[in-house]
Amino acid sequence: MLEDLEFDDADAPAIGLVPPDVSWEQVRDHIKIAHHHLLIPSAEGAGYTGAYWTGTDMALVSDLGSDQEEAIEEFRAYLQEHDKI
Repeated sequence: MLEDLEFDDADAPAIGLVPPDVSWEQVRDHIKIAHHHLLIPSAEGAGYTGAYWTGTDMALVSDLGSDQEEAIEEFRAYLQEHDKI
């Protein structure tokens, strides 16, 4: 489990903000247990990827942009449009 995650909960659903240098294995383990929606920065700092639990596995939403606030908005919109909240 990832400890002390910050969350953007200005709108539904709340999105956990994963700090840099967290492995994909740690992200998957966290989502598998907690079922949080997470925003993960790329290793190169070039953009963000959203991750959520489907009920059986982790799904990714790539290419959310390089600005964190825009990435949060795009990921939240995706989750709402696809009933993943």
